[in-house]
Amino acid sequence: MLDKIDKKLLNLLQQDCTLSLQVLSENVNLTSTPCWKRLKRLEDDGYIREKVALLDSEKLGVSLTAFVLIKTQEHSSEWYNMFVNHVQDFPEVLAFFRMAGEYDYLLQIQVSDMKSYDKFYKRLVSGVKGLSDVTSSFSMETIKYTTQLPLYE
Repeated sequence: MLDKIDKKLLNLLQQDCTLSLQVLSENVNLTSTPCWKRLKRLEDDGYIREKVALLDSEKLGVSLTAFVLIKTQEHSSEWYNMFVNHVQDFPEVLAFFRMAGEYDYLLQIQVSDMKSYDKFYKRLVSGVKGLSDVTSSFSMETIKYTTQLPLYE
């Protein structure tokens, strides 16, 4: 169970995971040793999965975001495992979801341009049998993007 201090630490880390132990400790009114022990527990218990840097897609030349909706006629566990393994190999895939509703899967793709997307699309559909519908939508503008989960203290 997370208490107020744990949630405050997690919120601080979501905003800037480079904050020093001293800064974190001061913000939650703890000395460094108990603060470090809490952070270690949060990592060991899996609340903190990774510490990453968020990069600027435009500056890196991969500013085209595509959302790919997929329907399939296949639902066996063997096909599912093959499909998951195939999709996970694509570095362009930022997010991959199994869905309830009209579509079975949703992918978020990040590429440099439409030509790059077309290459990705061809590799995706040629590597998997059983896809019945693959529909793509493209982002024209990012209005909100965050990786911060809502934690209420």
